[in-house]
Amino acid sequence: MGDWHLLGRLLDKVQSHSTVIGKVWLTVLFVFRILILNTAADRVWGDEQSDFICNTIQPGCENVCYDQAFPISHVRFWVLQIIAVATPKLLYLGYVLHVLHDEKKETMKRQSEFDEYKLPKYTKTNGKVSIHGQLLHSYVSHLIAQILLEALFIVGQYYLYGLKLEPQYVCIRFPCPHKVDCFLSRPTEKSVIIWCMLVAALISLALCLIELFYMFFKAVKECVSRRQDYTVTPVTPPLKAYKSHDEIIQNCANLDTEMQGKKTASGGAVNEVAKNAENNKIGQVFI
Repeated sequence: MGDWHLLGRLLDKVQSHSTVIGKVWLTVLFVFRILILNTAADRVWGDEQSDFICNTIQPGCENVCYDQAFPISHVRFWVLQIIAVATPKLLYLGYVLHVLHDEKKETMKRQSEFDEYKLPKYTKTNGKVSIHGQLLHSYVSHLIAQILLEALFIVGQYYLYGLKLEPQYVCIRFPCPHKVDCFLSRPTEKSVIIWCMLVAALISLALCLIELFYMFFKAVKECVSRRQDYTVTPVTPPLKAYKSHDEIIQNCANLDTEMQGKKTASGGAVNEVAKNAENNKIGQVFI
């Protein structure tokens, strides 16, 4: 078996940029798949070819029968499956790191040139990443890729091996001279591990589907809130719309006449006050 430490370290970084369901998916991946594959499956399948015995001495017959029974080893198939379903997570991690790097560089540029602080778009105050906008789109895309790959490998495992291994395998292939009976080692134990890996894959697929629906509802909620933020409530009533050019001219003339009348009335009031003051002055008697 290969060393899983590098993949484990990379996927551990993905946890800080995933949802709660995504963290559960990583736990299922490590505990129920990588751990079982590394501790049990590798030892159980260690003698699959050496103990694959056929009741013939025809040279080459046993090899071609083994190749027909196991086009690809179960262990290698599961290793390929784990790497394939983990690849979208790693691509998403790379995109997140790229976005955060650009955001940090843009913030430092604004501080140096404009001496102003801009709130980060994707980074929260606690240092975690807020999944929205472009990150939300990329997260949904990598979930869809995971679902497709997981379903493809589950269907492929079913068509390659079925749900269990039979103790006896009948082979009809050149250069075998006739029907040859071949016998597998520990078929029951291997069937149990096949079921464990299949159930783990189905749980992983179910978690991906649940997380996809969760992110879908989150995207809908974000879209609704964005529309509410962009809704403008009118503060002042709209201006009156005039029907014709003559109505506009008439309105301007009426407004001008009204202004002149106010000025005339104001001037007459001032003259009346001045006249009264003069009469009072004349009527005074000086001793």
